[in-house]
Amino acid sequence: MSQKFSISGIASSAYVHIPFCRRRCFYCDFPVSVVGDRLRGETSGTISQYVEVLCQEIAMTPAFGQPLKTIFFGGGTPSLLSIEQLQRIVAELEKHFGIASRAEISMEVDPGTFDLAHIAGYSSAGVNRVSLGVQAFQSELLQTAGRSHSVEDIFAAVELIHQVEIPEFSLDLISGLPHQSLDQWQDSLEKAVALVPTHISIYDLTIEPGTAFGRYYKPGDTPLPTDEATVKMYQMAQQVLTSAAYEHYEISNYAQPGHQCRHNRVYWENRPYYGFGMGAASYVEGKRFTRPRKTREYYQWVQAGGVIDCDLTPPKEVLLETLMLGLRLAEGVSLAALAEAFGEEKVEEICRCLQMYFEKGWVEVAEGRLRLIDPQGFLFSNVVLAELFEKLG
Repeated sequence: MSQKFSISGIASSAYVHIPFCRRRCFYCDFPVSVVGDRLRGETSGTISQYVEVLCQEIAMTPAFGQPLKTIFFGGGTPSLLSIEQLQRIVAELEKHFGIASRAEISMEVDPGTFDLAHIAGYSSAGVNRVSLGVQAFQSELLQTAGRSHSVEDIFAAVELIHQVEIPEFSLDLISGLPHQSLDQWQDSLEKAVALVPTHISIYDLTIEPGTAFGRYYKPGDTPLPTDEATVKMYQMAQQVLTSAAYEHYEISNYAQPGHQCRHNRVYWENRPYYGFGMGAASYVEGKRFTRPRKTREYYQWVQAGGVIDCDLTPPKEVLLETLMLGLRLAEGVSLAALAEAFGEEKVEEICRCLQMYFEKGWVEVAEGRLRLIDPQGFLFSNVVLAELFEKLG
């Protein structure tokens, strides 16, 4: 795939943030609002009000004439929306931007938050890809992470997804959880593969300040797995999933052939996209902007006209973002596209910066693309990127 990098360009993708959760997971630092176990879109005035403001933001956002090719409902827990609320948001996007006939419309869903009627309704509204937040297949680890669902809920959710025949089904797992053993991790991987999702995302736990885990632990503390154990978990995931015919197409993502996430590729290729909702980020007309992360401030921002008051992203930052995001992909970044956007001398400088990592076998140039070598290059991607940021920043 030939990539073009620009600080302008027309967005044809949209991220929509739905911030509501039954409870806040212990590792989560996303902008979310907890509604408890009993409320959902049909019964929550808070969710109804948010949908109203969200649609107002969509309606007042300048459109640039290209229909949306990908839409991603993230959260939070979008599967707490009623069918009618999701339909309304999709209709507003369709009315204001247009939606391409073969658009990918993704929705994050959590086990235990939807029934057959809901998932069928979401599908009728246009959702053709769901991402199921499983995280672990062990009850004790789900409790440790503060998840609201059970292992039984996972299998029930997958059955509903299969009944409705959602074309694209992704499953999320987390490695490096407190008390998590290698045996448990292998069990989770094998159970995930047995459910035959078209896509699997593997995330290594990050201890974020301000989260419950951030209060309980510091990186390196027990009962967190050691660095050696988390490396083994990463390698185990790569071995198990590639052996099961999943392509390791991005540092944290695996897909059956032809089933990569089209929306997430927009981010990794540093292409423009709209963002809507509390805390959502957008990258439009060369401007990268994040909306207020708290409900009241977000509502006030929308009521004031939703003005995006920020500068164009400087070319140096575009270059660093392009490398940081593009090198996450197994295919890496096109040297020809980099040269066209930033100049041949800059490409030569990048290669000089990485000479040590070429020699280590972490980085290579193949078929005209600069890329990290799986698995060692992916494992040490932060080291490689830190070098680039230090030398090019």
